[in-house]
Amino acid sequence: MLILAKIIELLKALGDKRRLEIIELLLQKRFCVRALAKRLDISESAVSQQLKILRETGLVLGEKKGYFVHYTVQKERLKEAAQYLYELSQKNSR
Repeated sequence: MLILAKIIELLKALGDKRRLEIIELLLQKRFCVRALAKRLDISESAVSQQLKILRETGLVLGEKKGYFVHYTVQKERLKEAAQYLYELSQKNSR
């Protein structure tokens, strides 16, 4: 189980609308910055800024393919955050 500081970091990263939209797209398939920018109708630099935060929290991983970096969601990190929230919801549950 992750320590509380890491859980807070994950939840903050997921708490942003754009970052959550990126996660939702990346759960469908791998995308590069350009493809994400087109689908979200925002600039490539805006996508890059959001991906930086997601990478720092370990939620996404980039893999270089030719000139582009394709991103994927690290589902284990999502599961850890979900597990924490589930366990929290079960405390003193009656």
